[in-house]
Amino acid sequence: MTTTTTDTHSSAADHGHHRRSDASGRRAAAPGGIPGGRVTVAVYAEDLILQTGMIHQLRVRPEIELLPEAEADRAQVSLVVVDTVGDSTVQLLHRLQRNTATRTGLVVGFFESGALQTMIECGVAAVLRRAEADQDRLVHLVKAMANGEGVLPGDLLGKLLDHVSSLQRTVLDPRGLTLSTLTAREAEMIRLVSEGYDTTEIAQKTSYSERTVKNVLHEVATRLELRNRAHAVGYAMRHGLI
Repeated sequence: MTTTTTDTHSSAADHGHHRRSDASGRRAAAPGGIPGGRVTVAVYAEDLILQTGMIHQLRVRPEIELLPEAEADRAQVSLVVVDTVGDSTVQLLHRLQRNTATRTGLVVGFFESGALQTMIECGVAAVLRRAEADQDRLVHLVKAMANGEGVLPGDLLGKLLDHVSSLQRTVLDPRGLTLSTLTAREAEMIRLVSEGYDTTEIAQKTSYSERTVKNVLHEVATRLELRNRAHAVGYAMRHGLI
């Protein structure tokens, strides 16, 4: 996998598998480290052709600052450009996932249905098919990711929703769990706490012992690092869990 930069005329051998940009073409940084409010981007491509094409698309846009290899870790957005999601791509995505300061987008030629789970596990925030990757769509993708948004083609979004539904139905429901951080029993007890009920009253309403109620609420507070019941109620309300 080649890390791409704005210097498209050097051979790949100049820097091993990574390519460094020509810093002379970069603008002076404004306060905050992002020139003119641009989005900092590091591009990773599996070959020189993909590399050159992506650089050609992005380097002329004033919204984008392409970073050289030495500064790739400070990118707001990492773009991975490949034909298909193979083992080397997965390894790269896992490596990029460890950098919590950057969000990763995938520009891919052919996206197999089985790659959806891999994309989720690797923390990919956006996917764009290469056939649709014109300049405007690429810039839209980068800016959306920098704003914390996710971008998926419509058919992949549908598959993702089906995947989540299947996960809830086949894995979580049989265990009494939900995709939230609370089980149904935990959410019910915290809801009753929010309505002003004490331990004895919650036990009566849920048909559990007072000891069980205390244990459940204590486990929630410990797992989510909450200070007390009021904190638990506030957490649940902020996250839409009750």
